Amino acid sequence: MIVISLIMRLIAGTALMLLVAVLALLFDGADRIVHARMQRRLGPPLLQPFLDLLKLLGKENIVPRRAVPWAYNGAPWLAVAAMLLVFLYIPVGSLPPVLGSEGDLILVIYLLGLSGVAMAVGGFASGNPIANVGAQRELILMMSYELPLAVVVATLAHVAYRTGMPGEPFSLETFAGMSVWGAMGKVGFLGILCLFLALVLVVPGETGKGPMDIPEAKTEILEGLIIEYSGTNLAMFKITFALRATAMSAIIVALFLPWSLGGALGLGSIFLFALDFFWFWVKVFVVQILFVTFMRTAFGRFKIWQAAEFYLIKVAGLSIAGMILASLDLVM
Repeated sequence: MIVISLIMRLIAGTALMLLVAVLALLFDGADRIVHARMQRRLGPPLLQPFLDLLKLLGKENIVPRRAVPWAYNGAPWLAVAAMLLVFLYIPVGSLPPVLGSEGDLILVIYLLGLSGVAMAVGGFASGNPIANVGAQRELILMMSYELPLAVVVATLAHVAYRTGMPGEPFSLETFAGMSVWGAMGKVGFLGILCLFLALVLVVPGETGKGPMDIPEAKTEILEGLIIEYSGTNLAMFKITFALRATAMSAIIVALFLPWSLGGALGLGSIFLFALDFFWFWVKVFVVQILFVTFMRTAFGRFKIWQAAEFYLIKVAGLSIAGMILASLDLVM
């Protein structure tokens, strides 16, 4: 039975990761189209990310003479592997996560951070001074948004524990099974709203797009930490960028927007799972358009010190306010 369970998990995990990679690239194509239309441009075709990927996979991997080869070549693969593993801990609609019993929100945060660190290591290992600047910016940005992200996760886990939500407090499956909005009173509702807004504001930093496009900054440091990459290595980084946006959107949906469409329609069995599976990815797409595409179109790029101040003071303050309001509601 244990062997069969492992085989089933392996098959389900592989299928999910392949599906997620395809959907992330499709969402990236839609993101580029919507971004262009908001700027009154036509934009590329929907499948342009796939065409770019195929072109890069046919190119040669060039390793700079001053690079550290093992770190330079390994960083893109570690970054994309970490991002794909994130989806194995996220419940998709009414389906439980593939590895739900083996990890929780803390592990998800670790994997998100591991992907960013791998990208920074690749920049440092390239030996290029411009990539070095981009890698330093990536690490500064990570250290800035990790504080509000940790406050949001810890507060939600505390709420889940104190309100008796079924499941482990740090498990994403707990929040997918019961909406955290309905577990709180009026004061707590405002607290949850603050936490939701704080997590939404973390998305540009985690994805490195829009106002937080600082480590790459095409017009400033010429793609920054990936300036020396080409071929398959660059293709892996392009997939990583697409996966980061989709992963953050999926986490927001699982934590704050878990509502089941199939359950609302009274469906059961396979119809419930199929409809909720489709509905989950629709919600992820809408969240990505609203909080990635719109924000990167509407706002200009921050300077690195502005980004650090924004996350360490404003967004962290918003998340702490949410923590205080939620805590007050729990003791009232």
